[in-house]
Amino acid sequence: MPETLTAALPFMLKYQGQTVVIKYGGNAMTDEGIKQAVLSDILLLKTMGINVVLVHGGGPAINEMLDKYGKTTKFIGGLRYTDKETAELALVALSGMVNKSLVRDIQRLGGEAIGISGIDGHMIEVTQLSQELGYVGKITKINTEIIERISKTAAIPVIATAGVDENGEIYNVNADTAASRIAGELKAERFILLSDVRGLYANYPEESSFLSEITLSGIEQLIASGKIAGGMIPKLEAIQYAMQSGLNEAVLLDGRMKNSLILELFTTEGFGTLIKKDNLDLAKFDKLKH
Repeated sequence: MPETLTAALPFMLKYQGQTVVIKYGGNAMTDEGIKQAVLSDILLLKTMGINVVLVHGGGPAINEMLDKYGKTTKFIGGLRYTDKETAELALVALSGMVNKSLVRDIQRLGGEAIGISGIDGHMIEVTQLSQELGYVGKITKINTEIIERISKTAAIPVIATAGVDENGEIYNVNADTAASRIAGELKAERFILLSDVRGLYANYPEESSFLSEITLSGIEQLIASGKIAGGMIPKLEAIQYAMQSGLNEAVLLDGRMKNSLILELFTTEGFGTLIKKDNLDLAKFDKLKH
């Protein structure tokens, strides 16, 4: 045990006082045992002097809320069609249910947390992404002041991803994209995207093909060869957005694995897939659509 702590010391010093943005959702959120383990790790990071910013989605909670009010769910190109009522119900589910549940659980673990949404202080400003999708927002600006104020305290900012336009209308916003843009604007030392897979594979699901590290150009090659498709592409697109804003490194990580955050940040080997910026023309990624 002492040797383990000594080995982790350089990594602890690296991240102390730095910002780490964590996007949290999926199976890591719906399983109560996994959820408590993840939040315990996040609280440990904050206790160690790391400025943790927790950004979350909540698709299952939104679906439950829409079912309760008899609203049908339709997806277009992987994005939820959203009318005005759906956008308001989604905000209730995310900000009123999921967000406050995370805040409560962090406080039960002995930490402090402040729950906010993208409409607070116009944190996430948007315009309409398309007429076809309705009230789905395209992020135009991230105002980080409220996040930075909370981060200077003992509390962890817990952010529900909704957006607001110049007229005060509420929009649904893709959580991966919002988290990545927040990470970029905050110039985070690391952006960690928790999902329900360990990371990227050259030939999924062959475990021997797991990639512990890759560059954006390497990802482009995998996409072109058909090795990456479906729901992973929006996550990679989100990371690309963050890198356009100044982020240098991001990690895809399996949030279902106990202590995966600690293993990723404080060991030489890491645990997920580390994605680094290279000389790839980042504009090429703009052709990737949800």
